[in-house]
Amino acid sequence: MEKILIVDDSLLQAIQLKTIIEDEYDVTIAQTAEDGLRRAHGEDFSLILLDVVMPEMDGFTLLRKLQEELVTQNVPVILITSLADAVSEQRGLVLGAVDYITKPYISLIVKARVDTHIKLYRYRRKIEEISMTDQLTGIANRRRYDHYSLAKWHEATRLQVPFSIFMFDIDHFKVYNDTFGHPAGDKVIAAVAKTISSHLKRSTDFVARYGGEEFVAISMGEPSKKMFEYLQKVRQTIEDLHIPHSPTVSEWVTVSIGGVTMIPKTGSAYDVYLKIADAMLYDAKKGGRNRVVWADEQLKQKFEK
Repeated sequence: MEKILIVDDSLLQAIQLKTIIEDEYDVTIAQTAEDGLRRAHGEDFSLILLDVVMPEMDGFTLLRKLQEELVTQNVPVILITSLADAVSEQRGLVLGAVDYITKPYISLIVKARVDTHIKLYRYRRKIEEISMTDQLTGIANRRRYDHYSLAKWHEATRLQVPFSIFMFDIDHFKVYNDTFGHPAGDKVIAAVAKTISSHLKRSTDFVARYGGEEFVAISMGEPSKKMFEYLQKVRQTIEDLHIPHSPTVSEWVTVSIGGVTMIPKTGSAYDVYLKIADAMLYDAKKGGRNRVVWADEQLKQKFEK
């Protein structure tokens, strides 16, 4: 069931609106703009119904804030108003609202507009999902990673929780391709992606194909010691697939992993830590491959083997 957020300081009006649509949707009410913004950040809504006239922070201001945030800027917003003037309507549409609902409510009109924008949101989300999925592996592609990683980075900064970035590289992959051919190489990439994603499937985990035989992942909430130990198990699981490699380099297909864990501070740059994770991956490959190298919260290196 799709989730809808109603933001209205009048509980009576909010309940009246909720009653019209709650048979088909999971509806949440927020009575202040601040609470609405907090809920919009923390939950996955498909539509926001936002009252224009509210104390302290009005609907136009909240709409602007929603449009500025990566995690909320794509959620459609219908403004609720009794302001029947063209200037107010034009202002809301310029700020990014998709439609208006006027008071007093007419149930058929409310349902029709809500249903239309929910359907449009579903369609857009489906198209975006296709465009952000790697066709070979079925996991997220680089485009989705670029968007999602920054959103989660801002969330970790706000919550002040540990944030880990880690990179995987299939060892001696060019040799594998040269030995067994590109179709076999594609199967290896798909098998490694499946193994990684099967281990990183918590709501705080995210994995994507970064390019070629390289993968990137992020995780929130766990300290470096736990992540380092866990990624060693993932590395071992991939080796235990026992996919034969070229005997000139290795018995089995393996991966090298580099990562870093930090508690991001306000103003710190995600790309700086991505480069650290990449440097750890380089050290893992330089140190013999098929191993994990990690940078902890104090940027001290942990070496496997």
